[in-house]
Amino acid sequence: MLQTSRRNVQGPNTNPRHSYSIYKNNDEGESNNMEVKMEHDGDEEMESSFVNGMASTLTTKKSSNRRKPLICLIVIAFVIFLFAFIFGYLAFRATCQSCGDLQSDDSFSESYDGYDSEPEGHTLYFDDLKQMFQKYLNEGQELEKNIRWVSRKNHPSGSNEIKELAYDILEDFKKYKLDHTWADTHYVGLQFPNRTNPNSLRFVNGSGYTLETVMLEDPEVYSPYSAPGTATGGLVYANYGLKEDFLQLQRMNVSPKNQLVIVRVGKVNFAQKVANAEAAGALGVLIYPDPYDMRTDQGSQELPLGNAVYGHVHMGTGDPYTPGFPSFNHTQFPPILSSGLPKIPAQPISATTAYKLMNMMTGPDAPLDWIGNLLPSRYRLGTNFTGPNRQLQLTVNNIQGSIQIDNIFGCIEGRFEKDHYIVIGAQRDSWGPGAAKSAVGTAILIELARTFSLMVKNGFHLRRSVLFVSWDAGEFGSVGATEWLEGYLSMLHLKAAAYISLDNAVLGDKKFLAKSSPLFKNLIKDIITKVDSPKSAGQSIYDLVMSQGGDWESLVMSPLSIESGAYAFTAFGGVPAVEFSFAEESRVYPFLNTKLDTYEKLNLIVQGRLPAFAKSMAEVVGYMVMRLTHDHLLRLDYSCYSDEVAQRISSFNEYSKLLKDRGLTLKWMYTARGDYTRAAEKLKNAILSSDGKDDKMTRMFNIRIMRVEFYFLSQYVSVMESPFRHIIYGQGNHTLSALMDHMNLLKSRPSDFDEVLFRRQLALVTWTLQGAANALSGDVWDIDNNF
Repeated sequence: MLQTSRRNVQGPNTNPRHSYSIYKNNDEGESNNMEVKMEHDGDEEMESSFVNGMASTLTTKKSSNRRKPLICLIVIAFVIFLFAFIFGYLAFRATCQSCGDLQSDDSFSESYDGYDSEPEGHTLYFDDLKQMFQKYLNEGQELEKNIRWVSRKNHPSGSNEIKELAYDILEDFKKYKLDHTWADTHYVGLQFPNRTNPNSLRFVNGSGYTLETVMLEDPEVYSPYSAPGTATGGLVYANYGLKEDFLQLQRMNVSPKNQLVIVRVGKVNFAQKVANAEAAGALGVLIYPDPYDMRTDQGSQELPLGNAVYGHVHMGTGDPYTPGFPSFNHTQFPPILSSGLPKIPAQPISATTAYKLMNMMTGPDAPLDWIGNLLPSRYRLGTNFTGPNRQLQLTVNNIQGSIQIDNIFGCIEGRFEKDHYIVIGAQRDSWGPGAAKSAVGTAILIELARTFSLMVKNGFHLRRSVLFVSWDAGEFGSVGATEWLEGYLSMLHLKAAAYISLDNAVLGDKKFLAKSSPLFKNLIKDIITKVDSPKSAGQSIYDLVMSQGGDWESLVMSPLSIESGAYAFTAFGGVPAVEFSFAEESRVYPFLNTKLDTYEKLNLIVQGRLPAFAKSMAEVVGYMVMRLTHDHLLRLDYSCYSDEVAQRISSFNEYSKLLKDRGLTLKWMYTARGDYTRAAEKLKNAILSSDGKDDKMTRMFNIRIMRVEFYFLSQYVSVMESPFRHIIYGQGNHTLSALMDHMNLLKSRPSDFDEVLFRRQLALVTWTLQGAANALSGDVWDIDNNF
């Protein structure tokens, strides 16, 4: 954002002692000038001494000439005051738009840095840019066609269909004459069903003899990265498979240990369900879509009972067979596996299959809030089945293969900070047709590349570079995106200023959601007030949100989660990231991750307005990219992490007494948070008092701002053992959430509290926070070292 420097402009001199120098040509023709100097106390003394001095010195002056010097002084003083006032106002107005919450919406209408778009030198304003964006976006009318084109058939990773799609997108980028286009190839380990020896489910007796084969109605559906092998035992119903669900089973004296577990789709992803079941001692997991969850809010659309839902079970992202390493073909991989791989088998099943199993279960009734719509089945907790000596046996035979994947890139270079990137990405692959999963995001990506290319040709000069990326192997846990991050991590944290994910862009028509780094909060609010709602003409998306009642932030903003395509950028790469979605009110889009995820069904869910919703999402992302590439100063609210950390550690206070009794304290963690707050305020003041036209200084500020997310990656843990090093959004013992979980033991199970581990966790959090404060402070001599 263009800003001018704050100047210390002095108003009229208010000191009681004044000095004046007056130069006057003698009216009587004298060749020398008379100089009179005088000092006065107050305005009245000045006027008296001035008149008396002139009367005694210039006795030949006419009475009318005596007033001229005074009049001249008054006029000169007024002119100086007027110029000083105007200059001070302009300086103040500009600096008020330079930082954080001081960035006014008025900056949208400021001159676009004086860039000329036409030979006669017409200056572009941001309103001009919005009109230009709308013009070229509307001219294409390609969104609907591209959504249909991408979702016309299944295109899983490793297939010929996905390779053809990659080639077509690369050709589109070349046709738009982007500055650079290329493919980034990796060889990754992916799991697929074993066609000759498929997964199976059966009832067996104590000797292992098959009593009955349970038909898997959707046999092609599987869970990549499930552990291979066979699990045999009773069956326990664990609701959604949340940690809280397994704790409730424990309170009801129902143990999943050495049993199979059946859980519903929803609330958390498949990987978290399996990890929770494994932690509870289960031998295997079955995951089914309950009819209660798999329908629209109005109930007009629902997943057929015979369909299962696809989902990988790797508790992580990227290639789990090369954790922390990029999967390039020439890499000599060490013999390690991701710690997020499960050690128990898992298999998706249909609601029909789940009904058969649960109808045969015995044991206590499930809690009322665990009961779904598998009617007339009774929801029991298990663990046994009706009939003598009957157990359930799950066999998983998935096979692993090394598969070539291709990420497709297009780039428009910036003019002044071309080594700083704004990255826009969309998953390209889909297990089924993938209208919602990949087609909408891919169509928006292609349209944005075309639109921005035309804008640049017609006068829009990007300050920073934009990368348009089509990711491969997203269905296996953002494999393509994560491998790219792993391959170029040492440079990306220096160059990537922001990442915007287009995955899951349209899943419904009731709500607008943003899974986001808090750095984008203010910018998101600005943007959604400028974009029309696809549901109502003349109403912005912000108006749509506020019509639901409540605070916009609580209605829209949520933390990045591991199933998001943007998660790895923030939790692993330290790049601020966001993923936007239009969604249903309370339930998920029922056809996601199934072969029924077609254009027709998605369009029906949004009342026949799928192209309109896709266009609105393109506008949200397009306006955001314009701001991130337009402003001299990056619009990332670095001060927000002070509030974010304070909110998360506020609940720690209730443990202060228990910790003090053990000789422990959280004082230094609180001090580190305070240091970050002071560093953020110090940076804001430095920006306010700087010259916004000084590109070198602005670039230095931008470098500090764009690396804030990276500062929250713990530098004290191994990227191979704990790839998600972010202390707030990551996973592992170094995180704030792990510290809180450990402190909870002080109340729930004091004997399990490990003081040595706690000290280590506290040190990891504290020194990462302190490191973030130090880095934000700038140079080492600027650091508040009283810690």
